[in-house]
Amino acid sequence: MNVIRPVAAPHEAAKGRPQAATLGLVDVDIHPRPKSLHDYDPWLSAEMRHRLHTYGIRPRHGFVKGTPYFKSQPLASRKDAWTPEGGTPASDPAFVASQHLDFHGVDVGVLNPLQPSGQGDVNDGFSAAMAHAVNEWQLHNWLAGDERLRASVVVPYEDAQASAAEIRRRAGDARFCQVLLMSRTSHPLGNRKYWPIFEAACEAGLPVGIHAFGYSGWPMTNGGWPSFYVEEVSEHATSCQSLINSMVIEGVFERFPALRVILIECGFGWLPSVAWRLDKHWPTLKDEVPHIRRAPSEQIREQVWVSTQPIEEPERPEHLLDVMGWIGWDRILYASDYPHWDFDDPRYAIPSWIPAERRAAIYGGNARQVYRFA
Repeated sequence: MNVIRPVAAPHEAAKGRPQAATLGLVDVDIHPRPKSLHDYDPWLSAEMRHRLHTYGIRPRHGFVKGTPYFKSQPLASRKDAWTPEGGTPASDPAFVASQHLDFHGVDVGVLNPLQPSGQGDVNDGFSAAMAHAVNEWQLHNWLAGDERLRASVVVPYEDAQASAAEIRRRAGDARFCQVLLMSRTSHPLGNRKYWPIFEAACEAGLPVGIHAFGYSGWPMTNGGWPSFYVEEVSEHATSCQSLINSMVIEGVFERFPALRVILIECGFGWLPSVAWRLDKHWPTLKDEVPHIRRAPSEQIREQVWVSTQPIEEPERPEHLLDVMGWIGWDRILYASDYPHWDFDDPRYAIPSWIPAERRAAIYGGNARQVYRFA
C-alpha cells in the first residue's frame, strides 16, 4: 500500500539549496532530448539512418522548413537548462538528475519525448522506425542509469496498426508506464482510425497520455495560421477540448471502458464547461449517436485525468477549487514540464491554500494510482 505523505512547506535549506517540496513526488512530464540525431542510429536500419540524416524530420505543418513559430526561448527551454558545456537542454541524464530529480526530490519521473521523435512525420514508415528507436533510446540512455525514471511508449500515431504493434512490443515491461500521443492529429482523435491504439493500450494495461502540441498538418484555429507564438500556446487547451469532444461522441470511452486518458500540458479549467456543453446537447441530439449510453460528463469524470502544468490561476481561489473539485481531486497529477521555459517548480506549483492532504495526492498519490506504480 502506498503511503501519501503530507507536503512540506517551501523553504531554503543550508547553503541556499532548497529542500524537496514533497516526499513521494511524481513528475508526469519531463522532456528528454537527444544530444544529436545520431543518438538514434543504433536502433535504425541503414535505410532509415540514411533517410534521417539526409532528409531529416519532416513533420506535417504548413511551412517548408523550420517550426511554425519562434519560441520565447531557444528550444522553448529554461536558460539554465543547457549543460555547463553548452549541451542541449535535457540531453544529459546526469545533468537532468542533478538539476531536477535530485534537486527537487523527484521519486518518479515520466519521460515524454517530443520532437525529434518522428511522431506525426509525413512518412509513416519512417515515423514507425523513429518511434521504435526513440523507445530503445529511452531504455538504454535514460532508464538504464536511473531507476526513478519511466518511459512513455512513443508511437507513430498516424499509422494505428504500427502503433498497436509497438505498444504490444512493450507490453509487460514495467519500465514503460503509458502510451504517448499528441493533441493535434490529422483527424479528430476519436476517429476509428485511431481505435487500434486504444485497444492495444487497454490490452497492455497502459493509460494513454495525450500531450499538447503535435503537427497535424492543419492550423489549430478554424481560420488559418495565427501570427504569434502566444496564440499557439493558448490553443493547446482548445486542441484538447476538440479531442475530448471527439472521443466522447465517436464512442471511444463507450467502446473502451478500461481506457485511461491523461491530458498533459493542456490546462484543465476548460474541462467542466466542455462536459456541461456536451451534457446539454446530448439529450436533444442523442438519436444521432445511439452508441452513447452514458452522459458525456460521466464518461469524462471516470476516464480522464489532467496534469497541473500550466495550472489556471484565477483571481479568486475558490474558482479553482470548484473546478478541481468537479474534475475530481483524485484525477489531478503534478507535471513540471522540465526543461521548458514555463517549468513549474514543485515547491510552488500547487497553491498552498489547497489542503495538505489534497496537495500530497496531486504531487504523487494520484499518479501512483493511475499509472499503477508499485
